[in-house]
Amino acid sequence: MHAITTDELLDYCAEENRRWHKWFQKNPAALDLPSDIAGTKNVREVVLHILAVELRYSERLLGKDPVTDYNELPLASVDDLFATTTTSERNFRKFLAKAKDDAAHWQEVLTFPTRTGGILSASRRKIFAHALLHGVRHWGQLATYLRQQGHKQDWPHDLIFSNVMQ
Repeated sequence: MHAITTDELLDYCAEENRRWHKWFQKNPAALDLPSDIAGTKNVREVVLHILAVELRYSERLLGKDPVTDYNELPLASVDDLFATTTTSERNFRKFLAKAKDDAAHWQEVLTFPTRTGGILSASRRKIFAHALLHGVRHWGQLATYLRQQGHKQDWPHDLIFSNVMQ
């Protein structure tokens, strides 16, 4: 294998989510820091944004309609915020098991409403990549912001330091 697989990308993202969950359990006050990342008011909303995208897009990939309402997702505690990650990861793995060797399924275009971007159309392939890379991007923004606020994380975030691949 010469390229990263979809399973490996998912493994990396799931590992990062678990590490962030543990970090916020130890540092819950960081959730209340002000933030404007992704149009949010605080870190709690940034985390919700990251995890809601994963949940809602994993549901879209499986054909769920409607997807979970963003405003119904719990955000009171750290565990509330991260409760969706198990469902999202399970959904992504179920999608991968079905679509892995089915090029037509990957290329199928879905049309759906977004919270801020209107109606979009994208292939399942693009939706899968977006859902995971969206989190990588925003976790990186958040890691930098929190470090600048004196809240350094206790692990390196780069793929090279993860437990994924060799």
